[in-house]
Amino acid sequence: MEQKEFIQARVGILTISDTRNLDTDKSGQLLAEALEAAGHVVTQRIVVKDDDFLINEGLAKLKPQCDCVISNGGTGIAVRDVTFEALWDQVAQEIPGFGELFRMLSYKEIGTRAMLSRAFAGFTLDNVLLFVLPGSSNACGLAINQLIIPELPHFLAERRK
Repeated sequence: MEQKEFIQARVGILTISDTRNLDTDKSGQLLAEALEAAGHVVTQRIVVKDDDFLINEGLAKLKPQCDCVISNGGTGIAVRDVTFEALWDQVAQEIPGFGELFRMLSYKEIGTRAMLSRAFAGFTLDNVLLFVLPGSSNACGLAINQLIIPELPHFLAERRK
């Protein structure tokens, strides 16, 4: 089997929550620890309220220092959940398979509730890879360990061709 080239990614983590801060953000910490254990660099973690202006401001702060930004939180269908709309507008090229696989794997764990997640991935206009995840630690663990870490170097290598 051919050995894949490892590309160390610089990753920013954007937590969207009306109730968490850096000290109480378990999902953001879980993402950071998994990325660092896999050999990637977490450049910064930011927590913002579920507000489209604050979400985009947080993303703008992270993008200049990152190859990839992973957000967590606000992807549900509650009236208050504006993360999907705020971040979807930043995507120039979607990676549809990510959301499809995430919901499929989630379905195996939580059943039909998985269809409520609007998780997605894509590249921004300035070529930053963006993953948009739910806020639950279980969902973040599934996404980071089963989907993101195994393919992150490959995503970046393909984009740089």
